[in-house]
Amino acid sequence: MSGFGPPWSLQPSLQLMLEEAGLDIDRFLDDIRKGKTDDEIAQQTGVSKEVISSFREHFEKYGIDSVMGQD
Repeated sequence: MSGFGPPWSLQPSLQLMLEEAGLDIDRFLDDIRKGKTDDEIAQQTGVSKEVISSFREHFEKYGIDSVMGQD
């Protein structure tokens, strides 16, 4: 048996989470790249700072999509 576990993850993808909040992943990632704060992103999107902070934390911990396949 190879690999360390199943080829799926219990973590939802960042893209799915952003879509459910009505946000565009490309814009969100561009805002992070530009160094915008959670407050700035929240203000421009109308989504609470806490939600934006959660999205940023998820991105920093798991990346865009946390599903990792194994051969």
